[in-house]
Amino acid sequence: MNEKEAERAHYERRGAAVILRITRPERRNAVDGPTAEALCEAFRRFVADDGARVLILTGDESAFCAGADLKAIHTLRDRDEGPLGFSRLHSPKPTIAAVNGYCVAGGLELALWCDVRVVGESATFGCFERRWGVPLLDGGTQRLPRVVGLGRALEMILLGRAVAAREALQFGLANIVVPDDRVLPTALEWAELIASFPQPTMLADREAAIRGFGLPLEDGLALERRLGWVTAGVGVEGAARFASGAGRGGAGVPGTGSQKAKGKRQKSGTRGR
Repeated sequence: MNEKEAERAHYERRGAAVILRITRPERRNAVDGPTAEALCEAFRRFVADDGARVLILTGDESAFCAGADLKAIHTLRDRDEGPLGFSRLHSPKPTIAAVNGYCVAGGLELALWCDVRVVGESATFGCFERRWGVPLLDGGTQRLPRVVGLGRALEMILLGRAVAAREALQFGLANIVVPDDRVLPTALEWAELIASFPQPTMLADREAAIRGFGLPLEDGLALERRLGWVTAGVGVEGAARFASGAGRGGAGVPGTGSQKAKGKRQKSGTRGR
C-alpha cells in the first residue's frame, strides 16, 4: 500500500483487534477506486496476521461510509473482490462494524458484510443510491434480507428511505445502540471478548452458521458436524476445566449475574471470596 492509498484506509492493531478506518472525511468516507484497492489490501493484511483475531471496520464521527463516491464513480470497477474493496470476499475471522453517522448505499453494504454492527445513536442507514439508479453491487441484495428478513429488506431497497439507529435496532440491522462516543470502545470490548474465547471451536461455529444459512436443514447439520467435530478436543479440554471448578455459576459469561458482580468487584477494588 503506497502512502497516498494508506491515507484512505488506516490500519491499526489494537491488541488482538485490527481497526480498519475509512479515511475520506471530506467525502463522508465515500469510496473511490484507490480507496477500494487500499481496503482490499488492508483486509488481506488482516487475514494474513495470525495475531489479529477480529477486524473492526469503521469511519469517523460523522460517517461510517456514504457508499461509492459518485463524483469519482468512473474510478470504480467490477473487481472480483467487490467494487468497494472486499465485499465479495469471505473473512475467515470475526468482523465488527462500528457505525457512527451516515451508513448508506455502499456503506450499508460494507456494514452488512460484517458479522455484527455496533451502532451510535446518530447513525442513519439507507439505500440512498435508489435516487440515482445506482445498483447494489457489494452484497446488499443478498445480505440485507439475511439480516433483517425479506420484507424489511425490500422496504429499504424499494423505498430508499432513511432508517435511524433505534429503528435499525428493531429491524435487527443494529446489534446494539450506544452513545456515539461509545461506539469504538464497545466494538473493542466485543473484539477483546471474542478474542479471549478458545478460537478453534468459535471459528468453526461461526463458519457453520454462515455457510449453513440457506442450506436445507439436513445439509446444514452435516456441515455443522463436519466443522464442529474437528474441534471436539478443544471442547473436551474446556469441559475438564469446568469440572475442576472453573466458570461455575456462569462466571465469565457476559450478561450473567456472576459477570456483573465480578465487574462491580473489580471497579470497587474488592476481591470475591
